[in-house]
Amino acid sequence: MCAYVLLADDDPKQTDLIRRYLEREGHTVGVVHDGRAALEEARRRMPDLLVLDWMMPRTDGLDVCRVLRAESDVPVLMLTARAEEDDLLLALDLGADDYMTKPCSPRELVARVRTLLRRTGRTAAPGGTPAAAPGAAAPAPVFVAGSLVVDPARFEVRVDGRAIVCTPGEFRVLEMLVSAPGRVFTRKQVLERLHGIDRYVTARTVDGHVMNLRRKIERDPARPERLLTVYGVGYKIADARDETTADPRAARPAHPADRGTGPRAR
Repeated sequence: MCAYVLLADDDPKQTDLIRRYLEREGHTVGVVHDGRAALEEARRRMPDLLVLDWMMPRTDGLDVCRVLRAESDVPVLMLTARAEEDDLLLALDLGADDYMTKPCSPRELVARVRTLLRRTGRTAAPGGTPAAAPGAAAPAPVFVAGSLVVDPARFEVRVDGRAIVCTPGEFRVLEMLVSAPGRVFTRKQVLERLHGIDRYVTARTVDGHVMNLRRKIERDPARPERLLTVYGVGYKIADARDETTADPRAARPAHPADRGTGPRAR
């Protein structure tokens, strides 16, 4: 199995080492050494995955991530010497899907690339066709909750017929919730679901994904009607019963993701 991986890092020795490991895995690797070149190459030939260094000349990795996330759902693995939690959360908030601190093990990086490609369904067989193992399971079902449609096989989300771009982490949370409208999933269950997508998964990571999803799928993110919080328990996707039995007096913010969102969670 192979994919096209774009590697953006201004350290020639490191990029050469990572490139050789990725090519040994069977991937095609493009290499650039500054942020502006990363944007240009990604727009010319959108990669299946982007390995992106934070600190680069001309345009830094955070700006590259921010711009590309607005244009596509390409998985982004961020590399950086920064190891503070606030730096990690900033990268995740801007759309990075995984995070490795330098110096990093090439073998671990290849394993994380493999995981992201598998989770996002972007791994392909040689020749560019989707890979299918013998005896592979049937395609995942399409989940529908009102005007919200989630198609795991295509990695697509639509709201009112409009395509929504989600990061792999956001998609995984939404897929879990929409698989059973009306069912409450605890924060622990959501955290467990995210392991393998985000290297460091914390409660704040979940809150960040929920806030970003509400910006994308709600008519008014400050008064959510689709992605709801159940106080002291977790999250759910609204079903028909929620629409007919809602009691605004029972709604209270449960987590930082609901600060300032108003009493709409049920």
